[in-house]
Amino acid sequence: MKKWIILAGAATLAACAESSDVTVEEENVLNEAAATTETEMMSLAGTTWEFTRDDVSYIESIDNDGNYIAETADGEHADHGTYEMVDDKACFTSAMTEEGTVCWTVSDVAVGESMVTTSDKGEEISVKRVEYREMSMPSS
Repeated sequence: MKKWIILAGAATLAACAESSDVTVEEENVLNEAAATTETEMMSLAGTTWEFTRDDVSYIESIDNDGNYIAETADGEHADHGTYEMVDDKACFTSAMTEEGTVCWTVSDVAVGESMVTTSDKGEEISVKRVEYREMSMPSS
Protein backbone atom coordinates (compact mmCIF):
# COMPACT_ATOMS: atom_id res chain seq x y z
CA MET A 1 0.00 0.00 0.00
CA LYS A 2 2.85 2.40 0.83
CA LYS A 3 4.29 1.78 -2.65
CA TRP A 4 1.02 2.89 -4.25
CA ILE A 5 0.93 6.08 -2.19
CA ILE A 6 4.56 6.84 -3.07
CA LEU A 7 3.93 6.08 -6.78
CA ALA A 8 0.77 8.20 -6.78
CA GLY A 9 2.64 11.06 -5.09
CA ALA A 10 5.49 10.80 -7.59
CA ALA A 11 3.04 10.75 -10.49
CA THR A 12 1.28 13.82 -9.10
CA LEU A 13 4.57 15.68 -8.73
CA ALA A 14 5.58 14.73 -12.26
CA ALA A 15 2.24 15.92 -13.61
CA CYS A 16 2.63 19.21 -11.76
CA ALA A 17 6.14 19.65 -13.11
CA GLU A 18 4.96 19.01 -16.68
CA SER A 19 1.98 21.32 -16.16
CA SER A 20 4.31 23.98 -14.77
CA ASP A 21 6.57 23.75 -17.86
CA VAL A 22 3.60 24.24 -20.15
CA THR A 23 2.44 27.19 -18.08
CA VAL A 24 5.87 28.83 -18.39
CA GLU A 25 5.84 28.29 -22.17
CA GLU A 26 2.30 29.61 -22.41
CA GLU A 27 3.24 32.57 -20.25
CA ASN A 28 6.17 33.37 -22.55
CA VAL A 29 3.89 33.25 -25.59
CA LEU A 30 1.36 35.51 -23.84
CA ASN A 31 4.11 37.94 -22.83
CA GLU A 32 5.39 38.11 -26.41
CA ALA A 33 1.86 38.64 -27.72
CA ALA A 34 1.26 41.38 -25.14
CA ALA A 35 4.51 43.11 -26.09
CA THR A 36 3.58 42.93 -29.77
CA THR A 37 0.09 44.25 -29.08
CA GLU A 38 1.49 47.06 -26.95
CA THR A 39 3.88 48.05 -29.72
CA GLU A 40 1.15 47.88 -32.34
CA MET A 41 -1.35 49.87 -30.29
CA MET A 42 1.07 52.71 -29.74
CA SER A 43 0.44 54.33 -33.11
CA LEU A 44 -2.56 56.58 -33.57
CA ALA A 45 -1.67 57.21 -37.22
CA GLY A 46 -4.69 56.80 -39.46
CA THR A 47 -7.26 57.30 -36.68
CA THR A 48 -10.07 59.75 -35.97
CA TRP A 49 -11.47 60.71 -32.56
CA GLU A 50 -14.47 62.56 -31.17
CA PHE A 51 -14.31 64.35 -27.82
CA THR A 52 -15.69 67.25 -25.85
CA ARG A 53 -13.41 69.76 -24.19
CA ASP A 54 -14.55 72.91 -22.37
CA ASP A 55 -18.15 72.22 -23.54
CA VAL A 56 -17.13 72.20 -27.22
CA SER A 57 -17.39 69.01 -29.32
CA TYR A 58 -14.45 68.20 -31.59
CA ILE A 59 -13.40 65.69 -34.20
CA GLU A 60 -9.69 65.12 -34.72
CA SER A 61 -7.91 63.04 -37.36
CA ILE A 62 -4.31 61.92 -37.32
CA ASP A 63 -2.90 61.01 -40.72
CA ASN A 64 -0.21 58.44 -41.50
CA ASP A 65 2.44 61.17 -41.87
CA GLY A 66 2.14 62.34 -38.25
CA ASN A 67 -0.07 65.37 -38.78
CA TYR A 68 -3.33 66.11 -37.02
CA ILE A 69 -6.25 68.39 -37.75
CA ALA A 70 -9.06 69.18 -35.31
CA GLU A 71 -12.41 70.74 -36.12
CA THR A 72 -15.40 71.64 -34.01
CA ALA A 73 -18.48 69.47 -34.54
CA ASP A 74 -19.91 72.20 -36.81
CA GLY A 75 -16.86 72.06 -39.10
CA GLU A 76 -14.87 75.08 -37.87
CA HIS A 77 -11.09 74.59 -37.98
CA ALA A 78 -9.86 74.42 -34.38
CA ASP A 79 -6.24 73.26 -34.45
CA HIS A 80 -3.58 71.45 -36.43
CA GLY A 81 -0.02 70.34 -35.91
CA THR A 82 2.13 67.26 -35.55
CA TYR A 83 1.80 64.05 -33.57
CA GLU A 84 4.33 61.48 -32.41
CA MET A 85 4.53 58.69 -29.84
CA VAL A 86 6.95 59.37 -26.98
CA ASP A 87 7.33 56.97 -24.05
CA ASP A 88 3.98 55.26 -24.81
CA LYS A 89 2.13 58.59 -24.90
CA ALA A 90 0.59 60.43 -27.84
CA CYS A 91 2.28 63.83 -28.04
CA PHE A 92 0.75 66.71 -29.99
CA THR A 93 2.49 69.94 -30.95
CA SER A 94 0.11 72.60 -32.18
CA ALA A 95 1.11 74.86 -35.05
CA MET A 96 -1.51 77.35 -33.87
CA THR A 97 -0.65 77.88 -30.21
CA GLU A 98 2.44 78.48 -28.12
CA GLU A 99 1.38 75.79 -25.63
CA GLY A 100 4.20 73.50 -26.70
CA THR A 101 3.96 69.73 -26.89
CA VAL A 102 1.23 68.11 -24.82
CA CYS A 103 1.33 64.33 -24.30
CA TRP A 104 -1.66 62.09 -23.51
CA THR A 105 -1.98 58.52 -22.27
CA VAL A 106 -3.33 56.01 -24.80
CA SER A 107 -5.02 52.64 -24.77
CA ASP A 108 -5.77 50.16 -27.53
CA VAL A 109 -9.30 51.11 -28.56
CA ALA A 110 -11.35 49.73 -31.43
CA VAL A 111 -13.56 51.90 -33.65
CA GLY A 112 -16.71 52.72 -31.70
CA GLU A 113 -15.05 52.37 -28.29
CA SER A 114 -14.04 55.10 -25.86
CA MET A 115 -11.17 55.66 -23.45
CA VAL A 116 -10.28 58.21 -20.82
CA THR A 117 -6.98 59.89 -21.58
CA THR A 118 -4.89 62.04 -19.26
CA SER A 119 -2.51 64.77 -20.36
CA ASP A 120 0.89 65.32 -18.83
CA LYS A 121 -0.69 68.45 -17.31
CA GLY A 122 -3.33 66.38 -15.49
CA GLU A 123 -6.34 67.10 -17.73
CA GLU A 124 -8.65 64.13 -18.32
CA ILE A 125 -11.02 63.74 -21.24
CA SER A 126 -13.01 60.89 -22.71
CA VAL A 127 -12.36 60.28 -26.40
CA LYS A 128 -14.25 58.00 -28.77
CA ARG A 129 -12.57 56.38 -31.75
CA VAL A 130 -14.62 56.65 -34.93
CA GLU A 131 -14.05 55.58 -38.53
CA TYR A 132 -11.05 57.34 -40.05
CA ARG A 133 -11.95 60.59 -41.73
CA GLU A 134 -9.39 62.35 -43.86
CA MET A 135 -9.41 66.02 -43.04
CA SER A 136 -7.76 68.91 -44.84
CA MET A 137 -6.57 72.36 -43.97
CA PRO A 138 -9.15 75.08 -44.60
CA SER A 139 -8.68 77.31 -47.63
CA SER A 140 -7.20 80.71 -46.90
